[in-house]
Amino acid sequence: MSQFWSKIVHTLTPYVPGEQPKLTNLIKLNTNENPYGPSPKALAAMQAQIADTLKLYPDAASTPLLQTIAQHYGVPVDHVFVGNGSDEVLALLFPALLKHDAPLLFPDITYSFYPVYCGLYEINYQTVPLNARFEIDVADYDRPCGGIIFPNPNAPTGVGLPLATIEEFLKRHADCVVVVDEAYIDFGGETAVSLVAQYPNLLVVQTLSKSRSLAGLRVGLAIGQPHLIEALVRVKDSFNSYPLDRVAQAGAVAAFEDVAYFDDTRSKVIATREWFTAELAQLGFETLPSQANFVFTRHPQHAAAELATALRERSIIVRHFKRPERIAQFLRITIGTPEECAALVTALKEILA
Repeated sequence: MSQFWSKIVHTLTPYVPGEQPKLTNLIKLNTNENPYGPSPKALAAMQAQIADTLKLYPDAASTPLLQTIAQHYGVPVDHVFVGNGSDEVLALLFPALLKHDAPLLFPDITYSFYPVYCGLYEINYQTVPLNARFEIDVADYDRPCGGIIFPNPNAPTGVGLPLATIEEFLKRHADCVVVVDEAYIDFGGETAVSLVAQYPNLLVVQTLSKSRSLAGLRVGLAIGQPHLIEALVRVKDSFNSYPLDRVAQAGAVAAFEDVAYFDDTRSKVIATREWFTAELAQLGFETLPSQANFVFTRHPQHAAAELATALRERSIIVRHFKRPERIAQFLRITIGTPEECAALVTALKEILA
C-alpha cells in the first residue's frame, strides 16, 4: 500500500536505534544508558505531578526549567531552549539553522541520525573523514559549507575535542552555525557553553538521558544566543507547542538541582570506565581514549561480530556497527556498574581462551 506514501518517504533510510531486548537477566551494555537510576529528588518531583492537574496543558515555554538551566550554566534565560529529548532538539534545528545552499558538514563516523535528518529535510551534506586516530581535525573542515555539526565527545568513538579546538571551529566558520552535540560531555569533556556569549554562531545541545539517568523521560536542551533560540522556537511552535509534559518538566528541574547526586553518579561511571579500559588492555584490546560513558574497542586477533555473538550467548549485549567498514572491527561497550563490567571481563577471558 506504499502508493499512499508521500514522495519523500520512498527515499528515507530511517535511523536504527540500539536494541532494547525484551528478555530479562541480561547485562545490557549496548545503548549507553546510565547504570545508576535517576536522582531520588527527581523521582519525588515527578511523582508529585501525578495528580488532577494532568488534565491541564503544561507550561508551553517550560519556564521553570528554562530558568533552572540558565542558572545552572550562568546564561540568560533567553539563551535556553528545551525539547522532547535532544533528538527532537536536533530534529528542529536541522531545518531551522542548517538547511542552506552550501552543504552541511559532519564527520564520516558520527551519530547516525545526522544523515537521516538530512534525508528527511532534503539537506545537502558532505561527510568529513576522521583522521587516522579517529579524531576530528578542524583543518579538514576548511571548505565552503552551510553549517557544521558534530558530537563532543564523538559517538560512537568517545573521542573528545578540547575547548580550544571548538573555538577554532567557531573562528574559522564565523559565517555559519556550528552545532556542538554534547550528549556525553559530563563524563570527561569540557562543555562549550562558556563560549556562547562570545560566538553568535555557536549552538550547544545536551540531553538529560545520559549523565542524569533520564533516558526514559526524554528531555533535551540547546544553549545559544537569542537569535538562534528564536529560530528553534519558531520551528517548534510550528510543529508542537507542548513538547515537555508536566512530569518531565518537574523531573528535569529536580535533576539539575540535585548536583550532589549528579556528581556522585558520573564520578562512579568515570572510575569504572578507567578500570574497565585497563582490564581490556590486559586482554589485548585496543581502546580509543574515551570521554563518554562507553568505550570503543577492538581486538587485533578476534572479529568484532564474533565477539559480540559470543557475549550474547553469555547474556551480555554490546553494540557492533557493521558499517562503515572502517569501524567494523570495533565494539561499543556501555559502562555499566562495576559488577556488570567485571562480568563482561570474565566473559571475555573465557571467549579469548
